[in-house]
Amino acid sequence: MVEWLSQRYEIDERQLKSSKTEIGRLKSCKDLKRLLFVEGRIAEVYWKVFQSLIPKKYGFVSRTHETHQMNSTDPVNTLLNYGYAFLESRCRTSINAVGLEPSIGFLHEIAQPKYPLVYDLQEPFRWIIDKTIISCVENEKFSRKDFSMTDNYVLRLSPPAIKRLLKELRCSLSSRIQYKSRNYSWDEIVRLKTEELGRYVSRKVDELDFKDPNANFNTEDSGMLRERILFLTPSKAREIGISKSTLWELQKRAQADKPFRTYEKVGKKISIVC
Repeated sequence: MVEWLSQRYEIDERQLKSSKTEIGRLKSCKDLKRLLFVEGRIAEVYWKVFQSLIPKKYGFVSRTHETHQMNSTDPVNTLLNYGYAFLESRCRTSINAVGLEPSIGFLHEIAQPKYPLVYDLQEPFRWIIDKTIISCVENEKFSRKDFSMTDNYVLRLSPPAIKRLLKELRCSLSSRIQYKSRNYSWDEIVRLKTEELGRYVSRKVDELDFKDPNANFNTEDSGMLRERILFLTPSKAREIGISKSTLWELQKRAQADKPFRTYEKVGKKISIVC
């Protein structure tokens, strides 16, 4: 995720180096305590990178906060909370369908006493939520009027905004990827990996690999797409649903020499421009 973001934005090279260093330490982890320690360091680097990409007007500082659990006091954290809750429901459904016990987990067995297996299963798929929320921010899908503050200073999404967010999340989970010679949606992948976990813990198979399939980031931007971005006018961008700030960011990256990325939905919008 960090490497992909580095192709889209100017990210501090020290943060990129730190992320690679911490990920390298995973290979030396021999117990859960060490693994959780390294995971925490990786998360710290990751959220610093994430925070650097979010416009200051959203007030996003960190994913964690000393006084507010889950820090649902700014729009981005609120969107992330809803997104993770959506993913959690998908994972819980898969776990129940396979017949696994959600109260017995691995990575989260110390931190989350209730349903640690649900939280464990979310980990390989959290990038889908993060990517979706970044897309929503880039395309200004939500405004201040979509949020309301509760009496205990927690932001909540309005019902219409929740419907829009769910539509974006379902769209992301319905995107397809090649896995074992077949095309599956990521929603189906969650179920398949849960089934594989079930076969592994019941000793029907000897190996389990959550790195396959890999996250499918959009990695190729054709020269034609780059040219269309550079010649796209603000009025035309508005017609196809691309905001002024997103257009400015796209054109800035298209003018640079290094490779750049576009979200699949944004790329499709631009591809229809003659």
